[in-house]
Amino acid sequence: MMAFSSSGQNLVPISDLHPNSARPSVAGVVIGKIDAKGFPDRKNIGTERYTFTFTIRDCPTYFINVASWGREEYIRGLSNSFRIGDCVIIENPLVQAKDAEKEERFSPSTSSCYKLLVSENFSTVRMCHDVELETRLLSLLHLPVKDPQDYYSLGDIVHNGQSLNGNIINILASVRSVGEQKHFTTTDKRKGQRCEVRLFDETVPSFLMNCWDNESIQHAQTWIPKETDWVFVTLTVLFIADVRVNYDGFRNSMAATLIAKTIITTNPDTKEANLLYNFAKECAENDEDPEQANELINLHSIVDVFTVQQLKNKVMDKVSKPEPIYGIIYAYITMFNIDSDSSKIIKSKCGRCRFLIDVESNVCTNPSCSSGTMNPSSIITSFDFWVEASDHTGTLQSCNLTGSTAEKTLGYTTDEFCSLTEEQKTSLKWNFLLERCKIYLKLLASSSARNGIRTSLLSCEIADPEEASQTLSTIAIFRNSC
Repeated sequence: MMAFSSSGQNLVPISDLHPNSARPSVAGVVIGKIDAKGFPDRKNIGTERYTFTFTIRDCPTYFINVASWGREEYIRGLSNSFRIGDCVIIENPLVQAKDAEKEERFSPSTSSCYKLLVSENFSTVRMCHDVELETRLLSLLHLPVKDPQDYYSLGDIVHNGQSLNGNIINILASVRSVGEQKHFTTTDKRKGQRCEVRLFDETVPSFLMNCWDNESIQHAQTWIPKETDWVFVTLTVLFIADVRVNYDGFRNSMAATLIAKTIITTNPDTKEANLLYNFAKECAENDEDPEQANELINLHSIVDVFTVQQLKNKVMDKVSKPEPIYGIIYAYITMFNIDSDSSKIIKSKCGRCRFLIDVESNVCTNPSCSSGTMNPSSIITSFDFWVEASDHTGTLQSCNLTGSTAEKTLGYTTDEFCSLTEEQKTSLKWNFLLERCKIYLKLLASSSARNGIRTSLLSCEIADPEEASQTLSTIAIFRNSC
């Protein structure tokens, strides 16, 4: 590959770099970046040297890691001068052969057999202002750095469970939500930060990915999902190369963690990503909620007890920036119409894309789905109906009871429920109607939902009278004291 020119300056392609290159200038788009860190300086006891690494790409095939060491002021200034997605020109770096086995344990795996070293005294990193070059480089942001077919679906990760614990893999998924950056201080006085990102695909409605370094958190903020009632729908698809997956004992589920090796490609230009993009788009247009009430939530992590009115107030406080509210109420079930038409209680969905099946035509309602006329084995049936819950402060209307949560509540699968007589269904109804229950809820402000709140039941069971009485008394005492 011949050297190319930018504003009169010859630039050396990454593929042509060699340790004997004389004062090369290299252009590339930043596809990865690691936080600046300090280490004790062995030559000057009591002081620290700082370093950080970033990765650039200049063509579909070649990308390379760039490292810099120096004073804190220089390293932090250099690190803050550009972000992932920026196009930069590096002048006079030192080209060195890389020790892949040693270095790529803690930095991205690259196609180049070299690395670049940037020094304060001899090298310069500046932004690229050549429009033609910048346009070409920016197109590379949508090409994964790994084989686009070499990835795990979220369903594969969940189903393989702990057998993948600690493995570094590739993931293709869409962004469901991006949490706020939260700061903390460790017991040894070190400051840190954390951000939770929720992913989804056709196989799993919600999957946790943790970001612990500032660079990945800042990058994640560019994935803010499209504003919707459930704050999950996004038209951002990610190919996440070299991410670690671990079993989260607290949540009793698998989770992913971005590490120094991770390179993320946003909205990759691949067939697989386009299919997932279309799925997310259909979800947005149909206002489908992929996170059913049987989502992987550890109910033990929900401990706050509220009255109905307190929950309504809490949700309304989040209207400007909707985010889920979780809580427990002790309330009476005041609507529980399970003895009505079964089609209003049980929904049939396509096993491929999870969209509703048209009952009359027996065809998936998703126009992008190629399932056609559905075979019985391709149809997923699940409970999906509304209930109401009331206490002395008010009523929560249109509470959604779905999936496995409904099965646990009723004590029947959909097939078993359909075999019940009308008398048996009515008897089951009165086991709950006007009875006080302990209910775990998820609520979210929603402009299109009835009464402005969308509510899902995560668990519902007849409350223990003594437990309910003691808990409600405590709430009353606390409210009066305030």
